[in-house]
Amino acid sequence: MATRWDLIVIGGGSGGLACAQRAAEHGARVVLAEPGPIGGTCVNAGCVPKKLMYHAAELAHGIADAADYGFDVALGAHDWGALKARRDAYVRKLHGVYLENLTKRGVTLLTERARIAGPGRVVIGTQEQAAGRIVIASGGHPLVPAIPGAELGITSDGFFALERMPATVAIVGSGYVAAELSGVFAALGAKVTVLMRHDRMLRSFDGMLSRRLMAAMTADGIELVADAVPAAVSGRAGTATVELADGRRPGPFECLIWAVGRTPNAAGLGLEAAGVALGGAGEIVTDLRQDTNVAGIHAIGDVTGRVALTPVAIAAGRRLADRLFGGEADRHLEYRNIPTVIFSHPPIGTVGLSEEEARAQFGDRVAVFQGDFMPLYHGITERRRRAEVKLVATGPDRRVVGLHAIGMGADEMLQGFAVAIRMGATKADFDDTVAIHPTTAEEVVTLRG
Repeated sequence: MATRWDLIVIGGGSGGLACAQRAAEHGARVVLAEPGPIGGTCVNAGCVPKKLMYHAAELAHGIADAADYGFDVALGAHDWGALKARRDAYVRKLHGVYLENLTKRGVTLLTERARIAGPGRVVIGTQEQAAGRIVIASGGHPLVPAIPGAELGITSDGFFALERMPATVAIVGSGYVAAELSGVFAALGAKVTVLMRHDRMLRSFDGMLSRRLMAAMTADGIELVADAVPAAVSGRAGTATVELADGRRPGPFECLIWAVGRTPNAAGLGLEAAGVALGGAGEIVTDLRQDTNVAGIHAIGDVTGRVALTPVAIAAGRRLADRLFGGEADRHLEYRNIPTVIFSHPPIGTVGLSEEEARAQFGDRVAVFQGDFMPLYHGITERRRRAEVKLVATGPDRRVVGLHAIGMGADEMLQGFAVAIRMGATKADFDDTVAIHPTTAEEVVTLRG
């Protein structure tokens, strides 16, 4: 006889945890199936350990700048192994916190693989479980290109397993992972080459961000190679050479990292047998209420292929639980004006439409306000890193539909501005807000046309 639950959640990453716990808070009987480390990508090979590595890189920059502030210090050797040990210990601590939270909320955790066996039925391990609702939150995993020798490279997962810092690194990609990991390696002393398939970093972001980031990366000694389409990798582990489609052969590199995107973890879940529709990239197709085409089966997070960000998965999971078990019939996540940060060096914060997107949507009704400046921190340092901000507004009231910033503090300041934009703030609202001086954030409320 199958155990009967109100909700079965498949996947113990950020989205699955959020959904399971919120449903339990509403009184639902919940079981969560996760065979791997609790916390998913974010905790184990994403946001959390990545941000710690970012902080290490920032400290390296700070030590280099310290002499300009009168300190008699020098940047010595960095102990990658010691950093990794403390970072991994922190992640293990978080595992305990998550397990404790599940227990507090009465969520049953089964550390085995799950497969949908039919309507309302899931086999977890070897035991069949039953539930009125099933939520799939199985996440995604990094892509490796299907080219000869690709196995000589690692992904972002492999980055967090590195026991020591390589002397030479090639990162293939131009998105979040390439921007962030290249900055970490360069700050800690590696020689870094970024192989971009096209002509710029962060192609899906506002062009201003790409331009300013690439200038900063180049100033930090990172080599940017444009139009680099890998065709094969030759050599052996530790001495990999990338063979590009146009005949160029960058390398050899001690470490090669594939940062070419992620793909949904939809295989092996019994989706085909259950009749759950998949999209062209293997993602589970859902509507804006996180419903699949099969009644009683829902999906959230990276497995849906929609805005693969940890806070998005969490927000979608909580709203879904509110709708299914909290009596909030219309509760769902709006997939617009979602703020995001790239922990590059310097950091980037962005929310809303890029200038290019706004012009395509609103045409000549778009007004752009932009400014670049030298943060006060760099006013007396030899290392100069300019910052830049841009507001994109539209209509006769100049409603702000996009904000993009790169520079010191851009990451932390974005959250409050995202609230304002979500509430429909206009350029006049920004202008009428008293600036906080001297900060990067004040530039956003003092821009002139």
